[in-house]
Amino acid sequence: MLSVTLIILLATCLLSFLAFSNDRLTHDLIFHPPSVVNNNQWYRFFSSGLIHADFLHLAFNMYTFYMFGGMVENAFLQIFGDTGRILYAVMYITALPASLTSSFQKHRNDYDYYCLGASGAVSAVIFAGIFLYPTLGMGIFPLPFYIPAFIFGPIYLLISAYLSKKSAGSINHAAHIWGALYGILFLIVISFAFSDFQPVANFWQEVMGYFR
Repeated sequence: MLSVTLIILLATCLLSFLAFSNDRLTHDLIFHPPSVVNNNQWYRFFSSGLIHADFLHLAFNMYTFYMFGGMVENAFLQIFGDTGRILYAVMYITALPASLTSSFQKHRNDYDYYCLGASGAVSAVIFAGIFLYPTLGMGIFPLPFYIPAFIFGPIYLLISAYLSKKSAGSINHAAHIWGALYGILFLIVISFAFSDFQPVANFWQEVMGYFR
């Protein structure tokens, strides 16, 4: 049985490859707030996460997703049993619109604004993983060493907030931030609703144990 992570990865790669050579398909699926507002094309909140700007954009997102996705999916299965697979899929899918909400509000009347890629949902998976495994070693280029995830996470968010404020490049840094926060919140809520696992207490104990 294929994992949810692999199914999402394969579907995203397939549709992204098709869109690379089909401008019409990209136009129909890309996130464009005015199209959502004026034409009720709410599906764009989801479809835009299945296409990417180019191969490098796709490769980076899917490699990162693959590295964290399997780990987080397995953790969900351990915590929630068979329901974990469904909850994991729901987290990824709902993180797509959740990560784009602020961009939608800011650009709802901006006809020149377009956005695509799975970065917001991938950020949700990464930060759910950080909250589950806060002492996991993570790297920041160009540092030649790893730092614990509970330090990497805030640094990543601060850098993303700075770049978002500066409107640096064509990357939607706001989607990274909101996706990351959504991943943590989703984990906390479903843990309360579907299990006895206490993610906040677990996070704190792991971090405190790191300093002992």
